Amino acid sequence: MKKLTLYPILVTLLFLSACRDELDKNPLSSYVNENFWTSESNTLLALTGVYRGGIQMTAAPTTNAEFSPTDWWSYHGLIMMDVATDNAYDRRGESAAFNVLTNGNLTAVNANVNSYWTVSYARIARCNYFLENVSKAPLDADKLKRFIAETRFLRATQYFYLSQFFGSVPLVKTTLSLQQANTVFKAPKAEILSYALAELTAAAADLPAFASITSAERGRASKQAALAFLGRAQLGGGLYKEAAATYKTIIDLAQNTIEADYSGLFNGTNESSKEIIFATQYLKDQAPNAMSQHFFPAINGGWHLFNPLGSLVDSYEFTDGTPFSYTDPRYKPNDVGANRDPRLKLSVLYNLQTFQNQKYITHPDSAKSVDQLTTSKQATRTGFGIRKYGWEGLSGDLQNSGVDLPIIRYAEVLLSYLEAKLEAGDAINQALLDQTINAVRGRATVNIAKVTETDPSKLKVILRRERRNEFAFEGLRLWDLLRWKIAGEVLKGDFYGAAFPGAVNLRKKGTAVDPYGRWYVTTKNFRTGTDELWPVPQNEVSINPNLK
Repeated sequence: MKKLTLYPILVTLLFLSACRDELDKNPLSSYVNENFWTSESNTLLALTGVYRGGIQMTAAPTTNAEFSPTDWWSYHGLIMMDVATDNAYDRRGESAAFNVLTNGNLTAVNANVNSYWTVSYARIARCNYFLENVSKAPLDADKLKRFIAETRFLRATQYFYLSQFFGSVPLVKTTLSLQQANTVFKAPKAEILSYALAELTAAAADLPAFASITSAERGRASKQAALAFLGRAQLGGGLYKEAAATYKTIIDLAQNTIEADYSGLFNGTNESSKEIIFATQYLKDQAPNAMSQHFFPAINGGWHLFNPLGSLVDSYEFTDGTPFSYTDPRYKPNDVGANRDPRLKLSVLYNLQTFQNQKYITHPDSAKSVDQLTTSKQATRTGFGIRKYGWEGLSGDLQNSGVDLPIIRYAEVLLSYLEAKLEAGDAINQALLDQTINAVRGRATVNIAKVTETDPSKLKVILRRERRNEFAFEGLRLWDLLRWKIAGEVLKGDFYGAAFPGAVNLRKKGTAVDPYGRWYVTTKNFRTGTDELWPVPQNEVSINPNLK
């Protein structure tokens, strides 16, 4: 817990091109209070640091690759979260921290649990310090109100995540002394969530509407961003009628739309889309990310850490809306995306596809391919790779990508609105389906069969599959499984990769023969009653036993 107080606002001053060691020599009270809050530009600088959270910016930004989450919204914190689900697998093996989150071996020393905890409280500390000092800056009333609302929004999102994944955690609303930080107690999960709900509601009231955000301000929070997170928090708390009302507010504001081109939302070609309500901003050469280095196939110079599982690939429907089946004549083993929901081919790389004019060859018998499916090459472990977020125009340094990461999209608003109405027991009609799920499925580059099912139990199955396919690799799957209370069912058992019927070098589980010729990847053993909430990191408990 001592990390709560060590680096509040000073980290934001990295943007001043000062050395971290030099900054730490300046007393926080004298350096910041007397010399910093003297202009609007300085205040914006500090607010930028609050937005950046744990995402690093250094004098040599193109040399930093993330090997653990630096923020809930960094590429390692957001996209890699899907590795802890039935959607993907971390190439680094069974003991990789993301794999361990749900395979039955989670402990309080898990590196990623520690990272998420640390970055959450680091951002909360900056928010608290900013709120305690921003009134010293020479700002007019409107700007001050907006700056405060943005910071309250950012702080509330951290408490939302903490409540959903850790449950009972310290509720810190002010800057703490070292002694206070090392003796603080946890608040109940319900209190943490209630606080997040109240703060998001207050922030939404004071934030500018999405349409009012100028191009120069892109990346800053809007009213819709706060309302969308409020809707998430209400869904997480089972407040379905309230969530439906919140999402309806966003819809009625009529400032967001479903984008025709699905790929453009993720590959950097349409980052100003009205579908993207809130996103992590990256900028090549100045504030880049290295996700291409981590995710690209070996033949394209990547490390291929992220490996989609066959379970996800099998989730994508045939184009007429019927569920996928290996026995269906429309299934093509050599082209698994044929006759399928186009989002499969737009999200997942599979054997014999082309990426950046290079053939992606993963067949386990293709020994000459650097992307051969094995248990030893620096390549795929499932036979699949990730295409989503893959900017094919990127060349040179793969650690210098400016592709943004969408955090909240309008598609989520529509699907969550339908879910909230469904879970609240409201009547479902075709008009509602067309307004929500069919609007998402009907985008020009997807355009699959409309949903007409109105029976609640059957529609729930369809809607949950739709969320999985639409938001694959966007960091929502684990949260969905946990709040639906089905993680113990879904994340238990054997998981496979691509099917290669007749392959000689096919990996099997023992002597078991898979009827479809699928590559065995891993076995998960999610512990119901234990793994739904993450433990407080052991190093924090060692400092403060009150957190045990």
